[in-house]
Amino acid sequence: MLKTKRICLWSGPRNISTALMYAFGQREDTTIVDEPLYAHYLVNTDANEYHPGADEVIQSQENDGQKVIDEVILGDYDTPIAFFKNMTHHLVNLDWGFMEKTTNVILTRPPKEMLISYSKHVKNPTMQDVGYEKHLELVKYLKSIGKKPVIVDAKDILQYPQSRLRELCGTLGIPFDEAMLKWPAGPRKEDGVWAKYWYHNVHRSTGFKAYKASTDPIPEHLEDLLEQCEEAYEELLTYAGD
Repeated sequence: MLKTKRICLWSGPRNISTALMYAFGQREDTTIVDEPLYAHYLVNTDANEYHPGADEVIQSQENDGQKVIDEVILGDYDTPIAFFKNMTHHLVNLDWGFMEKTTNVILTRPPKEMLISYSKHVKNPTMQDVGYEKHLELVKYLKSIGKKPVIVDAKDILQYPQSRLRELCGTLGIPFDEAMLKWPAGPRKEDGVWAKYWYHNVHRSTGFKAYKASTDPIPEHLEDLLEQCEEAYEELLTYAGD
């Protein structure tokens, strides 16, 4: 049986996680999987009450997260690499022990920009929705089991896509592939059914867009959440050089 390197990307929402999945999807040696634990998350939290298309997502995927881990994340693949785009906050009511068998990348982003973007889809997000504290919890867990997490800031990739992707591939122990820098516009067959709600920008793209700081104001009702997110984000970055 082919030995497959399993790369789990653990992202927050409104990040460049889909673009990064598309980049890995350009590699001939890689299978990509889009948010396999999304339905599990929806049936185990009240997020099903306010996530766009929640019922459709639940119907489209296996709802049992443990089965997803056993059959999808730890399943068999005919490529040397399997890349799983995940949201960190989807890790609810699960045994995280499977991460001993995966290479784990944590993708973060400056919180203000994320919250401004996310609140256009979910008006009143909570820390549970945006994942910053879950990222910290995950880093500490991985370190406790002797697994070194790779922490990547989306802003860095957008500013220096080629050098940062080359660096990421080196850290992951795989060769860099120039094909990762460009992809055809439009959807991919691997997209989840939720793509029509969330993937408009990446479907219009053909590569990583240049970083541009948002000048939009943070909604007043999200100021307290922003403060909590920034505190967790800054702490998370302290682990990036470990």
